[in-house]
Amino acid sequence: MTSLDPALEVFDKDGVRLTVEDAVATVTLANPAKRNAQSPALWRALVEAGRSLPGSVRVVVLRGEGKSFSAGLDRQAFTPEGFDGEPSFLDLARGSDEDLDAVIAEYQEAFTWWRRNDIVSIAAVQGHAIGAGFQLALACDLRVVAPDVQFAMRETSLGLVPDLTGTHPLVAAVGYARALEICATGRFVHADEAERIGLANLVVPADELDGAVRDLAAALLAAPRDAVIETKALLRGAQERTYEDQRVAERAAQARRLRDLAGLSE
Repeated sequence: MTSLDPALEVFDKDGVRLTVEDAVATVTLANPAKRNAQSPALWRALVEAGRSLPGSVRVVVLRGEGKSFSAGLDRQAFTPEGFDGEPSFLDLARGSDEDLDAVIAEYQEAFTWWRRNDIVSIAAVQGHAIGAGFQLALACDLRVVAPDVQFAMRETSLGLVPDLTGTHPLVAAVGYARALEICATGRFVHADEAERIGLANLVVPADELDGAVRDLAAALLAAPRDAVIETKALLRGAQERTYEDQRVAERAAQARRLRDLAGLSE
């Protein structure tokens, strides 16, 4: 895969590279030698990427260099020595409930900003997307995948739970029963099934993945920004609202759009 060109590189550190081309930003997991395994340093870099987006950005593409999108959490986290300059997960487990909760909440921030209403995020996924990699793909609004994609939620098989915000979008995409089965078994979900059950919006040949994402980004940019923002907010809130509450939300959003179009916005 190749990055969008020409593009302005914003930063490149801790396995994350952010580039911006007009209204499209690309966040690349850039450690293919380790199949883009994740670490706390990478998560902090992802948080920084979200905070560094120029206000002109409307679409954010998330991709991984090499054969795998992300093979999940770097297993070094579970060794006594952990990562250089970081407490090991074993040390974290010995802390208080409050401290452990605060650390996990900090890690989760790398997975939350992708659903901001002012952007649409697209994950371009090839090869392994396992555990934290699966959850990072789920953090995005849309997923375009290659035929060799392998989604798997392996946390339960390791005696853990998915805790990087992936459970909510997984249930929203495939339903409770299917989500439970995927998580409890830790099995692989391949491209055809991912498209059929709603995990993937589109499956394309691997050599067409970048092009398909660029086409999708262009289609998303064709509509007025404020209309897309309002529509995304409506759809995101629909799961929590009743039918009647959603009707009210639609009317309020449309009133704002009509006033804006008529030049009557405050």
